Amino acid sequence: MRFRLLLRRLTVSAPKMAIRSTLPWPLRWVVVAIVLGFCGAISMWAFEFGRDIAGLDKTSKEELPRLRSELARLTLERDKAQSIANTAGSLLAAGQATQDQLAAQNRQLEATNHSLRDDLGFFEKLLPVSGSGGIAIRGLQLEVLAGSQLKWQVLVFQAVKNPAEFSGKLDLTISGLRNGKPWSISLPEAEQGLKFTQYRRLEGVLQLPADVLLKIASARILEGASVRATQTVKL
Repeated sequence: MRFRLLLRRLTVSAPKMAIRSTLPWPLRWVVVAIVLGFCGAISMWAFEFGRDIAGLDKTSKEELPRLRSELARLTLERDKAQSIANTAGSLLAAGQATQDQLAAQNRQLEATNHSLRDDLGFFEKLLPVSGSGGIAIRGLQLEVLAGSQLKWQVLVFQAVKNPAEFSGKLDLTISGLRNGKPWSISLPEAEQGLKFTQYRRLEGVLQLPADVLLKIASARILEGASVRATQTVKL
């Protein structure tokens, strides 16, 4: 009998035994909180102690003012660089405007130079010079263009030193044959007015009939009813 009881206690069929604590649950939570807080305090103390030993806190406190000073210096340099860039942009725009202005002046000078070369060419032509009182015609030129147009050029000047202003008119007449009959054309009245002091170059275009044969071109400088200079060329 005793053997059966002993065997029963040692097998799985033995009765279960539960051990219960007599400590209440709220008090258990308080104890757990105290233990966790104590562990956290120890951990924080260990962290601070280790940081003080390594010198990290002191280094970071000393590094912060230096970094702030470096940031201020870099900000100042950036502002200066931006100001220089803005000034350079303004100077570049002004330089471009000046370059455009110089290019325009250069084109104007080239046109003036071309006109002066044309005038010099007139002066250098070895054509007969006629006239009285210092008024002369040099270089009467005529060129037939496409479309039955006649381009004419003439240079008049006063061959005296410090001349007074001349006021008169240019009479240009082109003569030829049309259908076997005499034909001529002159400058319109509006194009005959002439005023100059030292010299003046005149030019224009006359419209010609398609069936005309040009023979002679005659230019006269008139002052009132007086003829001051003439020149005639054969075509």
